[in-house]
Amino acid sequence: MKRSHTEMGFTTPLLDHFEPAISDSAPIVPLDSLSSSLMGTRPPSHVPSSASNVELLTGHHNAGLDSDSTTDASFPFDATEISEHPEAFSVKPAPQGVTVRCRITRDKKGMDRGLFPTYYLHLEREETRKPIFLLAGRKRKKSATSNYLISTDPTNLTRGGESFVGKLRSNLLGTHFTVFDAGDTPNRRGSVMGSFDGTGSRKEMAGIVYETNVLGFKGPRKMTVLLPGLNYDNEYTDFRSTSDDDGIVERWKTRKTENIICLHNKTPVWNDETQSYVLNFHGRVTQASVKNFQIVPDNDVEYVVMQFGRVAEDVFTMDYTYPMCALQAFAIALSSFDGKLACE
Repeated sequence: MKRSHTEMGFTTPLLDHFEPAISDSAPIVPLDSLSSSLMGTRPPSHVPSSASNVELLTGHHNAGLDSDSTTDASFPFDATEISEHPEAFSVKPAPQGVTVRCRITRDKKGMDRGLFPTYYLHLEREETRKPIFLLAGRKRKKSATSNYLISTDPTNLTRGGESFVGKLRSNLLGTHFTVFDAGDTPNRRGSVMGSFDGTGSRKEMAGIVYETNVLGFKGPRKMTVLLPGLNYDNEYTDFRSTSDDDGIVERWKTRKTENIICLHNKTPVWNDETQSYVLNFHGRVTQASVKNFQIVPDNDVEYVVMQFGRVAEDVFTMDYTYPMCALQAFAIALSSFDGKLACE
């Protein structure tokens, strides 16, 4: 028996997503970076400094990981199990009540990495323990639309590789993105390997929509995140579209939102003293950036499902919790790096 997203406390409000769009030209300032008089209570964080993490995350292999997680309450997972089966962990929703803390590093070194950098996702543990490499992503060259391949092997970012776990694909304008798992791409008739019912095709894991800039307003950008609903077994609903007109984003646009969890970025608060927009990242984000954001359900904006933000030039934190999984969160972060001409 499947459980709808409304039973989990997530509603799908019928919002008019064609309202005037807002430009993403204004950076979002972390509340903790302001003066102490403007700051609220800051909870302690186990996160090491950004400088030390740059050194820690230069290696992207999980050699020498310790498997005992009982002394690290902030990381209630088996490190060895994750390193041996990263693909299973990456598509499994975070446990309820647990925030999974991650770091993304951007590698722009090399002949073409200025245009096509590689992004590495690591799971953070307490400061004395080695972070766990989980996923890597890179934008494909010579593709008509933005297309990122995601792999559990940092040395093999190819579509045919055994470690390929999913991809992120945009529309022509770069305003709508769809996250797919590693399933096969259906042909124009909707068949995969002789199947005409689409059962062997790839599943859609998420949709991301950035509002287009029509009136040229200044302010933080707006984004909508769409996730498949979960059933009683904590498994995502199958979205196996056979055409571009039947995907999760298209269903949301036509208000066919059954079994879709609809989330939005949290609206930052304007601060008159600093003349900037601010969000409280509780110490996890330290630098102002247009890419800083938090994702929340409309019926509980204090429940942060995901947050992402800059801590150094090429280092970002990415935290997520139920009902999101690592593949979804990483792909959402990758979409924020992409150049969206229509959203600028």
